[in-house]
Order: sequence, then C-alpha cells, then structure tokens
Amino acid sequence: MNLKKRLILANASTVVIPIVITVLIALASFFVFGKLLGHDISFENYQRLTQIKFELLNAEASVLQRTPEVVEEESFQKQLQEQLAGINGELVMIKDEKVIFSSRNFSKIDVAKSLEAGNMKGRSEPVVIGDVSYTIQLIDLKFKDGSQGSVLLLAPVDRSSKYLTSFFVLIGVSFVLTFMLSNIVVSYQLSRSILKPLHNLQGSAAEISRGNLDHPIAEEGDQEIKALCRDLELMRIKLKDSVYTQLKYEDNRKMLVSSISHDLKTPVTSIKGYVEGILDGIANTPDKTERYLKTIALKAHQVDQMIDDLLLYAKLDLNQIPFDFERTDIEEYLKLCLLESEPELENSHIKISFHNELRDKQHVLLDRERMKRVIMNILDNSRKYISKDQGEIQILLRDTSASLIIELSDNGSGISEGDLPYIFDRFYRSDVARSKGSGLGLAIAKQIIEGHNGRVWAISHGEVGTSIMISLSKA
Repeated sequence: MNLKKRLILANASTVVIPIVITVLIALASFFVFGKLLGHDISFENYQRLTQIKFELLNAEASVLQRTPEVVEEESFQKQLQEQLAGINGELVMIKDEKVIFSSRNFSKIDVAKSLEAGNMKGRSEPVVIGDVSYTIQLIDLKFKDGSQGSVLLLAPVDRSSKYLTSFFVLIGVSFVLTFMLSNIVVSYQLSRSILKPLHNLQGSAAEISRGNLDHPIAEEGDQEIKALCRDLELMRIKLKDSVYTQLKYEDNRKMLVSSISHDLKTPVTSIKGYVEGILDGIANTPDKTERYLKTIALKAHQVDQMIDDLLLYAKLDLNQIPFDFERTDIEEYLKLCLLESEPELENSHIKISFHNELRDKQHVLLDRERMKRVIMNILDNSRKYISKDQGEIQILLRDTSASLIIELSDNGSGISEGDLPYIFDRFYRSDVARSKGSGLGLAIAKQIIEGHNGRVWAISHGEVGTSIMISLSKA
C-alpha cells in the first residue's frame, strides 16, 4: 500500500468507525429502551417533545415581552391559556405566594411541587399531577406594586421523555469516546507502520556510517518507504563494491610496485655490472668491449619495452585508449600477421602453419593494430617457451553459430594446471614466467580482446604444449 492511500484510509477510519459504532449503540439502545423496558424513544416522541419545548419558549417569550400590569389582565391570561391549549398545557400565575389565576384546579401541594421543579432550572424530573406528567417552565415576575410573583407553564409529556434525553446523551458520549479512541488507535497504527521501517532504516544507515557495509537494508513499510529502502540497498551494494574495488586496486598497486621493482632490477643490475666492467678495464679488448656494449643495449631495450608494456596496460585498464574498429576478413588478416612474424620465428627454428576450417568468408570488427599486438604477443610468448630443437606453432580458424574461434597451439613446455587460471593476470607468477619477459604480454592481450567484446582462455596439453583460444563475435 502506498503512503497516500494509507493516509486517506486512516483519516476516513477516524470518522467512519465512530459513526458505525455509534449507530450500533443507538440500535442497541432502541432495543433495550423500547423492547425490554417498554419506553417510547421513537422519532415521533422526540418530535412531540421538541414541539412542547418550542411552545413553552413561545409562551415564556410572550410573558417576558409584556409589562407586569398586562400579565394581570384577564385577556392576556386567556390568550396565553389558548396558546398552551395546543399542547394541552396549563397555566398558573402566583402573586405573593397566592394563586391569582389557574387554568385548572391545582392543589397547593401540586403548585408547591411545580414551583420546586421550576426552580431547578432544567434539571428537574417531570412532575406528576394526577395521572399526567408535566414539564415545568418557571418565569419570575415583579408586579407593578412591587410584589413578587411567578408564572408556571406546565406542558404534559410522556414519561419516556426523560429516557429520550438519556438516549441522546448516550449517543453523544458514545460518539465522542469512540472518536477519541479511534484517533488514538489509528494514529498509533499509522505511526507504527511509518516509524518502525524508518527506525530500522536509521539503524542500517548507522551501521553503514560505522563502516559495516555487510549490514543489509530490508524492504519494509509502504511503497514509498520500500522504494527508499531499495535505493539505499543498491547504494550500499555499490558502495561495498566500490570499497572492494578500491582495496583490490590498492593491492594491485602494491603488487605492481613490487613487480616493477623486481622486473626492472634484473636488467638494471646487468647494465650496472657491464658498465662497471668497462670502467674497471675488465673489457680490455675491442671485441669484449663491443660485446659488453651490445649486452647493455639489449638490457636497456628490455627495460624500455617493459616500460612501454606497463604504460599500455595501464591505459587499457583505465579505458583511455579508443578502438578503431574496421570490418575485416579474418582469414586474410591472420595470414598477414603470420607473414610478418614468420622470419623471426624461422630464426628461432619454429615452424608455423595455418589451417582454415571456415566454409565461407567471415568478417569481424577489429582494431587491426591492437589485434595485431595480441597475435604478436601470443606468438612471442610461445616462442620464448618452446625449448625443443624444432618448435611448431599451429593457428586454427573455425566458427560457431555466433562467433569465430582462433586457436594458437604450440609444442612448448606447457603450463601447469595450478598456473593456468592466472596466466592472463599481469605479472604472472610462475618460475618459468618470472625469468622471461615483463609478464604483461598476455595481460595486454586479454585487455584488447575484451575491448573487442571477445573472450580469451588457455588450454594446457601438459608437456605436449599449450593452446590459446580467442573468441570474437561475427560482424
């Protein structure tokens, strides 16, 4: 349920519930007073009681509007008696405690009871005179001669009228009490349904502020609060991933510094050693000096290549190098790459062969220069670790329903199963790999292939060799 609908229902409940309960109490009261106690509290009785009170008020107004001497006139008394006759009412005028006019013969006791009831100012019970119950209206007067007097207005009422008043009091009190109780209950439930989720959300936010990113934020409450919890949970997950990534980058940075230091130390140490050999006069012949200088140049080239690989990998890792994709015939492209690599491989006594299992020409979107770097890195990596007298590298091209598969296999020393999952990580750690190259060649290849929305993986054939598999989407 959304918060707007809940508020509307809550406000409606504070009115509807008291009305329903009051109606039920009224029906029960009708049954108790009418059926069980035999009192008439019908609407007709209420209407008649209202008419009696109205006529009494009119009669009272007539008396109060007249001067005291007019009240004593017989014509006015007759007029007032006729006015009360419509409700079968009676009239008694008293002066100095003596009855000077009465529309009916009342005993002194009846007059005394009526005066007592009239002096109670609306709090009196009906006065029973004979077989008739009267409601009394008392009007105090001061006559012209200074004497005190009063006018008694008597209107016959049903004895059930007092229960009618109690009925309305009961209905009014019931409505007020149920209205207050409904407001308390509805307000409590409404605040509980809103405050409890917010309290839990506050607790979760406090946990996150203390660095506990493993504390989940549960979705509870109304739709708006659930949406807020859902967004904050996504924020927590992203923040946790961000912190994890930052820690991972920090670990990688430390490993990078350590690896660079280790990898640069070997060629730099060699350069220093050969330079000191020349300065100390160990290279005392022109041939020896030339050999030392060539070694220094080779080691310097290795350092330069290592730095270039490191910068390229960093740019690829930060997505700072854009790719220039072209629609390319994959078969012709691979043949050109092999043609460029063939002389160097032949110098290393490595035979290279190409097998195309495609039935038709296939095209892919390639950054030709970047993908050539991938092929060269893989071939160069294979060349380094082929220790046999006659090395062999095979390139196999085949396809699936949605992709092209390039397989580059060699008959080198192979890769152990323990090292296989990590060979595409930068600064691949194995005894073989530590001694040759920068350890970034395959890592760079992986970054470039993934930039082509492709995939690369390795298959070890034990001592027989290794296969590097490249999967690219068809154009």
